[in-house]
Amino acid sequence: TPLTADCRYSVRVSPQMANRIVDSARSILNKFIPDIYIYTDHMKGVSSGKSPGFGLSLVAETTTGAFLSAELASNPQGQGAAVLPEDLGQNCAKLLLEEIYRGGCVDSTNQSLGLLLMTLGQQDVSKVLLGPLSPYTIEFLRHLKSFFQIMFKIETKPCGEELKGGDKVLLTCVGVGFSNLSKTLK
Repeated sequence: TPLTADCRYSVRVSPQMANRIVDSARSILNKFIPDIYIYTDHMKGVSSGKSPGFGLSLVAETTTGAFLSAELASNPQGQGAAVLPEDLGQNCAKLLLEEIYRGGCVDSTNQSLGLLLMTLGQQDVSKVLLGPLSPYTIEFLRHLKSFFQIMFKIETKPCGEELKGGDKVLLTCVGVGFSNLSKTLK
């Protein structure tokens, strides 16, 4: 799984924070793959807003073309414990490695979005292979059942030679065929 698009950002803090985040994330990720590209973006002045902070968004592209991501940001000033840039970089890198291990076509943050698109899609069978379902996704499936009266067929796919990492879940449903009534017909 090559790391292709990464972004580190800092707002109204020292630009050195960015380098500290990048170095700490690289210290974890370089153990697995050497060609990591982390782009930085530092904002200052009026265009940066009024809240100081920094964060890291990491994205990995799998060999099949799926994008898996992880993101962390510092706590707002005066709220919670202060976060060191080194800790943030390392924790975000570990989150990305966890997403890669979980696998699937969609990362755990966006599982519910994929299921919503399947639900609203054409009245045809849709399938998606996900890593272990997050608690949010499980609750979201309950909401889809109550709002759209739609049931998903859920099959577990244990990891093996073909599927690496954690156990996978194959979800299948027939969409409701939602269409935009405001759309003009030509």
